[in-house]
Amino acid sequence: MSSFKIIPAIDIIDGKCVRLTMGDYSQKKTYSENPVEVAKGFEAAGLTYLHLVDLDGAKSNKVVNLPVLQSIVKETNLIVDFGGGIKSTESLEMVLDAGARQVTVGSMAVKDPELFFQWIAKYGTEKLILGADVRNEFISINGWQEDSSVTVYDFLTRYTEKGVKHVVCTDISKDGMLAGSSIDLYKKLIATFPSIDLIASGGVTTIEEVMELKKAGLAGAIIGKAIYEGNITIDQLGKLQAIC
Repeated sequence: MSSFKIIPAIDIIDGKCVRLTMGDYSQKKTYSENPVEVAKGFEAAGLTYLHLVDLDGAKSNKVVNLPVLQSIVKETNLIVDFGGGIKSTESLEMVLDAGARQVTVGSMAVKDPELFFQWIAKYGTEKLILGADVRNEFISINGWQEDSSVTVYDFLTRYTEKGVKHVVCTDISKDGMLAGSSIDLYKKLIATFPSIDLIASGGVTTIEEVMELKKAGLAGAIIGKAIYEGNITIDQLGKLQAIC
């Protein structure tokens, strides 16, 4: 497994840096009018990666905030993975052309698996991150607005058989709650699917918890609200990344 990745998150609505609570668009809090400056701050602290989510895109089923991606790629050296609104080959190529190193795909992998298999064949498993957004161990889609009848275990079985390596798993019930992540779920998934690089997302609250996730065998952790609310500082994360 590669070294543990500490991945700060920027979620975008109307070009601004926001956070939701449990994926609820009505519980939106704006943290910055300028996500590019936020990204520059992450880079200045020594962080390498960025998880950029187009929440407008996730809700409207098309990429909306592409200019934010383009600006961050232009003005920083961060390795950006982008998710939200990628529903077609054209939108996937548009995001990659704009400079995203990887693309996180969730809803499309549920709704049109054959197209996702085509993307794996064409672009390779390194370009694609499978987004497993989970509520009560069932996959949720369309910006978490709709629950599917597919369990996370069936979902991952299907895609690991196709060679998928990188998976971001978000427990929606934990997201934005600052009450800890689903470490027990992650341990079960790692035990069941030892070949994947599993990245935790949702509820990461303390720097000690980040270390726990590393010890549990995860490939990385996405951290959002804990940074913006001051529970974890970017300097702490930068120092930890330096030794991971």
